[in-house]
Amino acid sequence: MWVFWLIAAGIFFIIEMATIGFLVFWLGIGSLLAMVTSFFVDSIIVQFVVFLVTSTLLIIFTRPLVNKFIKIPKELKTNAYSIIGKKGIVTSKINNVEGSGQIKIDGEVWSAKSIDEEEIEKDTEIEIIEIDGVKAVVKKVTDSAKISV
Repeated sequence: MWVFWLIAAGIFFIIEMATIGFLVFWLGIGSLLAMVTSFFVDSIIVQFVVFLVTSTLLIIFTRPLVNKFIKIPKELKTNAYSIIGKKGIVTSKINNVEGSGQIKIDGEVWSAKSIDEEEIEKDTEIEIIEIDGVKAVVKKVTDSAKISV
């Protein structure tokens, strides 16, 4: 019966390599412990109980410990989406009707359009609300919300 547990452990470890949850690994360890038990006990019920109990205990007690060391970022803003929420300056008047307008943010020039369809004059401080295709969707920063530069 030890061959069954060895094959099961191998299958669990292969599945673990294909996933990132670090859950199936403990089932593989439980299978290996059941395999060791099979050398001493012929009862499949005892072996299966060893598999279930050890796998469950390992999942309950070691998985939280492993999660402390393996941190998976929830959501990392990259590329164009990293500018959402930042403030910038209009470098070329924003006119949604004509489809024109540019802003400067973090030293980069972006095409922009207004979120509320109003024209925004040059040198006005804006905030990026979202990205629509290749354009930043912006709104004016109100006087009370302006930051000192």
